[in-house]
Amino acid sequence: MLAVPVSLVSEGTDHSQQGSDFASSRSSNMISFTSSSLSTLFRSIPWSSTFVPVRSKNYLNRPRLRNPVWFVKKSRTLHNEQFTEDNLAFLNEVKRETILAAAQRSQSNLLQLAQGEQNGQVAQWSPGLKRTGVIAKKIGQYPLWTRNGQKIRTTLLQIIDNEVVKYIPPEEYRPAQEPRQSRNWRKPYGCLLIGAEHGDPSLFTKEYAGLFRHSGVLPKKHLCRFLISPEAALPPGTALTVSHFRVGDFVDVRGLTVDRGFQGVVKRHGFKGMPKSHGVTKTHRRPGNIGAGGNKARVWPGTRMPGHMGNRWRVLRGLQILRINPQHNVLWVMGSNIAGNTNGIVYIYDTILPLRRHGAKGVPAGPPPFPTALEPLPADEGDVWLDELHDFRKLSITYSAQGE
Repeated sequence: MLAVPVSLVSEGTDHSQQGSDFASSRSSNMISFTSSSLSTLFRSIPWSSTFVPVRSKNYLNRPRLRNPVWFVKKSRTLHNEQFTEDNLAFLNEVKRETILAAAQRSQSNLLQLAQGEQNGQVAQWSPGLKRTGVIAKKIGQYPLWTRNGQKIRTTLLQIIDNEVVKYIPPEEYRPAQEPRQSRNWRKPYGCLLIGAEHGDPSLFTKEYAGLFRHSGVLPKKHLCRFLISPEAALPPGTALTVSHFRVGDFVDVRGLTVDRGFQGVVKRHGFKGMPKSHGVTKTHRRPGNIGAGGNKARVWPGTRMPGHMGNRWRVLRGLQILRINPQHNVLWVMGSNIAGNTNGIVYIYDTILPLRRHGAKGVPAGPPPFPTALEPLPADEGDVWLDELHDFRKLSITYSAQGE
């Protein structure tokens, strides 16, 4: 026996035979039915109009091929200025001096932060605070080995000339598009604008170069916004290097996948395809049946079919940093499937996985550099390796003289 609401009962049902069961039921709005009456009841309900089966998410993740209208145009139209060789040499010398002056300013900002930490002006790290991330370039892959001979595939990410451009406090930050994560009104996040990779100022538009006017930073080729806690704010011009992370930390890496264009189901979804022997006519790499007849004579939303492949933002979470090169600002990050082309731009920030955050078991002890590393790692001492890895600078086989 089964009890169903009265609102689902058809008008032609005889209620006189169900009087005793109705009186014994716990609620006056429930009626009991037998198996035969239930089958008739469920056949009379228009289920196709009530439930819509969907095989995947209910929105289309189309690639964005154009920037928003509020984006500032970056590159300008180049013309032949008819400079002489002496003029070009003078301009290049001015550019070099400007870059050196910007590097000295970033170092002075770090010294001011270090002095503020000694005086107790810089906030200390505590669980729940959110640091800024960095912009890196994917430069290739390289294998590493543990001490017991296990091979690990890693990806090399180079942090290129990262500097703080601007900080927007929580009360002033109003994004044009709200992020997917819900806004925390009790502890709101601010926005830190980070620029990466120095560019030639003469190649940028006047509007784009104006974004860096009040920060004292040279125009950058790449910009990114990071949501941070107000305690992790940094002054404009502060440099971010590999010292921002430690060997053994876990990070999340966000990148744009390779654009493959329009692809079939075999390459896009990994379909096996039809047999390639006799008996198959021109259907070797086709998807096959995509729908059904009867009451649901349609194609279900989310059916895997041919279409555009790639050019989507993907995030890999919980990747461990295995090796750091302070001289060239390179990170060896575990994994070989980070999204993006070679020399593509990726974004690195502290992981959000609960079991791999700072302070969790298995993560390096102690607080991370907060708000960033005030004293960069010395470049003369070489790379910093994880303890479980085999350092190739050390001998793996030793020989001893055998006595006669």
